[in-house]
Amino acid sequence: MIFHKPVLLKQSVNGLSIKSDGVYVDVTYGGGSHSREILKKLSLKGKLIAFDQDYDTKLNINSSNNFLFISSNFKYLKKFLKVNEIYKVDGVLADFGVSSHQLNSKDRGFSTRFDGPLDMRMDQNQNFSAKDIINEYSEDKLIKLFKNYGELKNAKQLASIIGVRRSVAPINSTEQLKSIFSNIIPKKYTNKVLAKIFQAIRIEVNKELDAIKVFLNQASEVIAPGGRLVCISYHSLEDRLVKRYIRDGNFDGNVDTDLYGNKHVPFKKIGPVQIPSSAEIKTNNRSRSAKLRIAEKL
Repeated sequence: MIFHKPVLLKQSVNGLSIKSDGVYVDVTYGGGSHSREILKKLSLKGKLIAFDQDYDTKLNINSSNNFLFISSNFKYLKKFLKVNEIYKVDGVLADFGVSSHQLNSKDRGFSTRFDGPLDMRMDQNQNFSAKDIINEYSEDKLIKLFKNYGELKNAKQLASIIGVRRSVAPINSTEQLKSIFSNIIPKKYTNKVLAKIFQAIRIEVNKELDAIKVFLNQASEVIAPGGRLVCISYHSLEDRLVKRYIRDGNFDGNVDTDLYGNKHVPFKKIGPVQIPSSAEIKTNNRSRSAKLRIAEKL
């Protein structure tokens, strides 16, 4: 099945600077495209561990003898590596965001294009969903969510109209949610604004930014000196976390230095940020906002 069309595939795998007998981790397995490219570069002595919390990814599990799949969120990277007696790896690759499969599955509620349940869970075993946010969050909490995760200037208006509509009847579907905004979003901005609204809700449902922070801190612990961290981000909130962590070793911009002013950071940046070519964007429109950052463990 066509689960996901990978973005910056060659550039990201090349960024790992793979050793044939090394140990690597793909923390966002999805359709397995990145993993397949990594395995091509590994000998039988090499090993690849892949993580994904989405149950549907099990349809694509690789059968290679030197491949291990872990059905879990990447924020548990260190825990599951330790369970499998792996304490250091030579590289970690992360392709953040939502997959093509998730967007194209009507019953998952990720896309503005289809009518489906207000769900948006990446882990289908999780109880908390988009419906809980829309129907139970206070208006103040919704305002903060739309401002912080959707970067929407009309967050107060959006939260207010949700409050009015749900007081009449629960909002249970993506189409119901979209319809209540039809009179307040100018037609020429409809797709852009709805995409930001759905992004904000999805990030909150899956606690995506918190998971990325935990993951980056753990990646710096498990990657061996000289090993690589490769991250693909799709919006400014994700990319900002990756950029700051590579540059400062934290997320608030406060860099630890010694008496001589030398930075205490776990990584050094490798090359400039990379973006998809116009040719790639033409064949895969979802790649247009992608940014690839590569760092090496010091």
